[in-house]
Amino acid sequence: MSVLVGRKAPDFDVAAVVNGSQFVDSCKLSDYKGKYVVLFFYPLDFTFVCPTELHAFQEKLQEFRDRNVELIGCSVDSKFSHYAWLRTPRSQGGIEGVTYTLLSDLNKTVSADYDVLLDGAIALRGLFLIDKEGVVQHQVVNNLPLGRNVDEVLRLVDALQFTEEFGEVCPANWNKGDKTMKPDEEGLKEFFKET
Repeated sequence: MSVLVGRKAPDFDVAAVVNGSQFVDSCKLSDYKGKYVVLFFYPLDFTFVCPTELHAFQEKLQEFRDRNVELIGCSVDSKFSHYAWLRTPRSQGGIEGVTYTLLSDLNKTVSADYDVLLDGAIALRGLFLIDKEGVVQHQVVNNLPLGRNVDEVLRLVDALQFTEEFGEVCPANWNKGDKTMKPDEEGLKEFFKET
């Protein structure tokens, strides 16, 4: 797997469904410059773990937006498949009510560029936290049966934004409001002295 952390996130230009119902023929990562982006891949529409994740992200959508973060989901399905799934009630395994952007990676180029394409067929559960300058700051890839923790994604956004604003680093298990440290030997000693 390629490590994209610290590098410019690969741009894309693909069709998408936005706002839960609107087709767009051209959605680009570069359209989001100046915002943080959480780009996450999932295997396929109309599957099993996937709708639980998409709903979990939707439930926290306002918390992401409050942090100037755009959520973008991506799979190798067509925009028409996305649209049909968005019209399917939750009680029937659908994602009705999801309103963030869903990319249609029908040609599998986005999944390939982010190195999450499994056997040339579907995407693994990759997630990429991209900063306002388009640089990947975090990436994680889960195998197909392992769903993600949306609260952990929010925690990482908080950590990134804190370090950008204050120049300090966030230790293990840090949550917003917890003690941070200066990124040097003295900062580490002071941190351990106080904890």
